[in-house]
Amino acid sequence: MQISIETTQGLERKMTIGVPAADVDGQVVVALKSMVKGRKIDGFRQGKIPPNVAQKMFGKPARQEAVQQVMQRSFFEAISKEGVKMAGMPTNFEATVNETGKDLEFVATFEVYPEITLADFSGIEVNKKKSSVTDADVETMVETLQKQQAKWEASTDAAVDGDQAVVDFEGFIDGEAFEGGKAEAYNLTLGSNSMIPGFEDGVVGLKAGDEKTIELSFPADYHKEDLQGKAVEFKVAVKEVKKPELAELNEDFFKGFGVESKDLESFKVDIRANMDRELERAIRNDVKNQVIEGLVAANQLDVPAALADQEIDRLRQQAVQQFGGGQGIDASMLPAELFKEQADRRVRVGLLMNAAIDSFELTASEEKVDQLIEEVASTYQEPDQVREYYKNTPEQKAQVEALALEEQVVEKILESAKVTETEAGYEDVIKAANAQQQ
Repeated sequence: MQISIETTQGLERKMTIGVPAADVDGQVVVALKSMVKGRKIDGFRQGKIPPNVAQKMFGKPARQEAVQQVMQRSFFEAISKEGVKMAGMPTNFEATVNETGKDLEFVATFEVYPEITLADFSGIEVNKKKSSVTDADVETMVETLQKQQAKWEASTDAAVDGDQAVVDFEGFIDGEAFEGGKAEAYNLTLGSNSMIPGFEDGVVGLKAGDEKTIELSFPADYHKEDLQGKAVEFKVAVKEVKKPELAELNEDFFKGFGVESKDLESFKVDIRANMDRELERAIRNDVKNQVIEGLVAANQLDVPAALADQEIDRLRQQAVQQFGGGQGIDASMLPAELFKEQADRRVRVGLLMNAAIDSFELTASEEKVDQLIEEVASTYQEPDQVREYYKNTPEQKAQVEALALEEQVVEKILESAKVTETEAGYEDVIKAANAQQQ
């Protein structure tokens, strides 16, 4: 078998392969026998068709089938022999010489993985937030949980931050009403910042039955370009003001959050433990994201189109499951352009992480795997069952092992990276983490 490889552009390769005619002819005989086996042709006994008749009737399709099989087998033999790291299947096999009695010659076009030489990790800069859960943070969390369970009662008092106001409103620009600027019986929580700046402040102090014209301006970066920076008047009528009646801090309240606490102090202990875990996870994920950003910025590489296309298909399926419930929606109808940037980045990150794993000669640490499983298990009421599930379900354990390897890569890179620490409050860390997930 003769093999030659040509670089066409970027990661694309063109491999030309020559196969001796005898190898092809042997496969043609096999294909021909398979086609005539059990066939009944007029004038001949079933399965007893003379070779010359079989060749005349089935010779062409038999050769087509044989050539396809020989090309596929020879290609993968050539890939193995040459030690080529192929990224995705060949786009096509093209027979350039395909005649009986002559050596078969064909060309396969495919992509290879990029050769990656990682840049020095010392150029990666990471700012690690230093934070802890304070007593005040715990008190704030308890109040937040109370508000989440609050009952709303109508009130004749003036509205303040934290109240709900049921309002009718209509907006006018230069005296003209505009599309999307009107609502009736709109339930607005004051202080939620769900309206443009100044609107909720304008409602504070109003009572049920009050009316007011609020003069504002749309932000310069408002999502509707035709309204950006424009002066607007909102005519507001308050239909009702509702005050929160906070839930009582008792055993039933505690059970509502999956906590078996008997009193407030033990409830706070459990809440603090959850907050500690959440804070540690947020800080670790923030550091990991910074390391990955630095890794990507320091190492430019081409992304194999075949791998990007596979990732686009995965993102399409995820989008269908998330927004369409996966029923009656053809994922392939979603434009590839919607996912290309995200897909390219995912592939690039994956290639770089794999290169780092190879560079550090890492394998998933059992200690790290156990640590990650314990983090998940500790959030459940039956942690032993969760531990057993992850450890005895191959698919789930494989996912944890992959995550453990990522964590180990980050830890190794941090040994060389420039790491600084900055004091930060619990709320700031958690808000930043939530913003990254959006």
